[in-house]
Amino acid sequence: MTDAGAIPTGSFSLRGPYGRRAIGLSVAAAVGGFLFGFDSSVINGAVDSIEGNFELNAVITGFVVAVALLGCAVGAIIAGGLSDRWGRLRVMFLGAIMFFVSSIGSGLTFSVGDLILWRVIGGLGIGIASVVAPAYISEIAPRQIRGGLASLQQLAITLGIFTALLSDAVLAWGAGGASSPLWFGLEAWRWMFLVGVVPAAVYGILAFTVPESPRFLISKGRHDEAKAIFARLIPKADLEQSMRELTKAIEFDKETQGVSLRGPVLGLQSIVWVGIILSVFQQFVGINVIFYYSTTLWQSVGFPESASLGISVVTSITNVLVTLIAIFLVDRVGRKPILLTGSVMMAVSLAFMAICFMFSTTDAEGKVSLDAPWGPIALVAANLFVIGFGASWGPLVWVLLGEIFPSRIRGKALGVAAGAQWIANFLITVSFPAMSAWSLPLTYGMYALFAALSFFYVWLKIPETKGMELEKTETLFVTRPKSAAKTSS
Repeated sequence: MTDAGAIPTGSFSLRGPYGRRAIGLSVAAAVGGFLFGFDSSVINGAVDSIEGNFELNAVITGFVVAVALLGCAVGAIIAGGLSDRWGRLRVMFLGAIMFFVSSIGSGLTFSVGDLILWRVIGGLGIGIASVVAPAYISEIAPRQIRGGLASLQQLAITLGIFTALLSDAVLAWGAGGASSPLWFGLEAWRWMFLVGVVPAAVYGILAFTVPESPRFLISKGRHDEAKAIFARLIPKADLEQSMRELTKAIEFDKETQGVSLRGPVLGLQSIVWVGIILSVFQQFVGINVIFYYSTTLWQSVGFPESASLGISVVTSITNVLVTLIAIFLVDRVGRKPILLTGSVMMAVSLAFMAICFMFSTTDAEGKVSLDAPWGPIALVAANLFVIGFGASWGPLVWVLLGEIFPSRIRGKALGVAAGAQWIANFLITVSFPAMSAWSLPLTYGMYALFAALSFFYVWLKIPETKGMELEKTETLFVTRPKSAAKTSS
C-alpha cells in the first residue's frame, strides 16, 4: 500500500503519462499483428481470379489459400527461441523482410508452384510476428493496463484485415473486376498482393525505432539499458522494486534453465496445453472462413462480385469496432466473463447459419443459391458471429497467451501455442472449399459445436487473470501440478 501511495494518481491509466508511453511502444510492436491480419485476408479478393487463372479445383484452391498458414506455424514455433537469442527487435525485422519479399513474389507469380512458395515465405514472417508482438507488449506493459495493451495485437489484426479487404475492393472496383488489368498491365488481383510491401516496410522501420524488451536486456546483463527503458514506463517510486523483481525472476529462470516444455501431460506441461487448446478453439469456430472466403461465399448465395467485396469490407469494419469494445472492457470486466459471453454468441449465430444453409439450392453447375429470407438472415448471423468473436475470443486469447506462461518458458510456449493456432487455422481453411461443396449446414454446424465446447472449457479450466502481476498469473494454472510434484518427492 505504501508504494501505491507514492505513485501518482492516474499513472497507469491509458491516458496517464506512463500509459501513453506504453501505448506508443505497444502500437509499434502491434504492427506485426497488422501484417498478420493483412496477409491472412488479402487473398480473399483474389481467390476466384487465382482459381480461374491457374485452372485450379476446389482442393488445390483451398491449399493455395491455406499453405501460408503452414509457414506461419513454423515461424511461430521458431520465433520464441530466436527472440530469446537475438532479442525481440531483430526478430521483428526478420519477419518484416520475409513478408516484404513474399508480397512482391506473390504479386508477380507466374505459376501455382511459385505462388505457394511465396505464400509460405510470407507465412514464416507472419508467424514470427505473431509471437514476438504479444511477448514484447506483455513485457513492457504495466500490469494495470496490460490487458488493454495486449488487446492492441488483435486490434492491429482486425485493422490489417480491414485494410486488406478494403484495398481488394478498391483495386477490383478500379479495374472493373479482380481479373481485369489495372496498372502496368498487371491484373488487379496481383496488385492486391503487391500493396503488402507498404506495411512490411513500415514494420521493418519501426523495428529500429522502439527500445528492446527490458526483460531481454536484463537477461543479457544490460541492466542500465533496461532501467532506462523502465524509467519511461514505471513511476520512480516503483522502479527499483520492479527491477529487483524482474532480475530475481530472470535469475530463477537461469537456475531452472533445464526446465523445458516437456511434462507429464502427453509430453508437455499442462500450462502449455492450456495455451494450445485456447488457440485451437479460437480457430476451430471457423472465423477465418469469413475473412478468407467471404467474397466467394456471398457470391455463391447470389450477391455480385462488387457487392460481395463491399459486404466483406463492412464485416471487417464491424470486427475493428467490436475489438475496441473488448479493449475497453478487458481490464474492467475481466477475461473469463467476456470469453464466456463470446462463446454463447458464436455458438448461436453459427447455428443460425447452419439452419439457413439447410434451405439452399444447388444448380447443375454446382452453384449454391440462398433465397429470401434465408440469404439476409445468413448475412446477419455471419456479422453477429464476427461481433461475438471480435469482442471476445479474437483479442482475449492473445491477452491470455501473453499472461499465463511461466517466464522461463514464455517465449517457447508462446511459439508452440501460436504454432498450434496456425495449424488449426490451416486445417479449417484448407478443408472449407471441399466441406462447403459437400454440406454447408454440416460445416457451420461443426463450427457451432466447437463454439459451444469452448464455453465449457473456459468455464471449467480458465481462471481470471485480471490485474495480476505477470510473474504471478502462472500460479493460477500450475498450483495443482506443483503440489502433486511435492507429494511424489
